[in-house]
Amino acid sequence: MNIIISNASGEPIYLQIVTQLRSAILNGTLSPGQGLPSIRQLAKDLQISVITTKRAYEELEKEGLVDSVIGKGSFVSGASSAQIREQRIRLMEEKMREIVKEAKGLDMGLDQLLSRFGQLYSDEGSEWL
Repeated sequence: MNIIISNASGEPIYLQIVTQLRSAILNGTLSPGQGLPSIRQLAKDLQISVITTKRAYEELEKEGLVDSVIGKGSFVSGASSAQIREQRIRLMEEKMREIVKEAKGLDMGLDQLLSRFGQLYSDEGSEWL
């Protein structure tokens, strides 16, 4: 597992870990039941505090994406496809909020924004896959 941490980022380190692990789980890179590095091992590998990695794993547990078993470690949850779909929709909505904020900053109206989305949605199948 390759987690990249940026000290220059404005995002807290634990959130960088959460974001990258969440993405790997939701896109299927990490499978249900797959073991995650121990909290101590991940902290050592990333050269960060154990408290930081513990906080990241706890956040993923709250989201239902990770299960922790005392004495055995942390594992990707066996979440149902409906749960995973709901998580992916939440992630998409977060990205959409960022886009809406940027569009408003550009003084772009809803019609213009939707037009651009429609254009990208139509083009997506042919150019990006």
